[in-house]
Order: sequence, then structure tokens, then C-alpha cells
Amino acid sequence: MRTSPIKAAGSHFALIFLLGFALGTLRVIWMAPMMGEVAAVLAELPVMLAASYFAARWLTRRFDITSSGDAALMGGTAFALLMLAEAILSRALSGTGIAEWFAALFAVPGIYGLAGQIGFGVMPLLVRRGD
Repeated sequence: MRTSPIKAAGSHFALIFLLGFALGTLRVIWMAPMMGEVAAVLAELPVMLAASYFAARWLTRRFDITSSGDAALMGGTAFALLMLAEAILSRALSGTGIAEWFAALFAVPGIYGLAGQIGFGVMPLLVRRGD
């Protein structure tokens, strides 16, 4: 198996997770109390999707991800890493169990965040050149 899609996935995850952690901290501490949790998530979502777009575009070129299979492997692996990190972070910061964390993904505002995370995972397929 080629390692470049996996390396690209790790880079994609790391870049977007770090940005998401910083923006999420601002959202929880500052934006949500001021405008409500749903509005804060919806304000953060386009920023995260734009960052995902630019990161995926740069990384698919940097790691020469041209086939749809490699792009799907990159995006799927990055998405899996992101979901694992989110579950661990939720447990560590709020004591939420996996079942509660998973259930919250399908309630408002979690469903908006999940939609953004899926967009993050699909982004390498949308921006790659090739095939």
C-alpha cells in the first residue's frame, strides 16, 4: 500500500483538528454564551469547511493524491482520526461516554458539526486532480 494517502490524511487531520480545537475553544467560551450554541456552531462551520478545502487542496498536490481511491483513503482516514480524537476529547474534557457523545452527533447542534466533519472527510475527493 502506498503511504502517501495515509501521510496526507495525518497531515489533513492535524491541520484541521488544531484549527477546530482553537475555534471550538472560542466558540464554547465566547461565542455560544453570546449568541447561542446553534448560532455559534453555524458561524464556525463555513470557516472550518473553507480551511478543509484549502488544506485538502494543498495536501493532495503535495502528496500527489490524484486517484479517487487515494483521495478516498486520505479523506476516510482523516475523518476516522478526527472522530476518534473528538470522542477522546469529549471524554477527557466533559466526562461524556462514547454512547452520549455519539447520540449528541445526531441532535442539534451536533448534526451541523457532523455535517461539517463529513464535508472535511469528502474534501480530498472534491479537490484532487486526476483520474
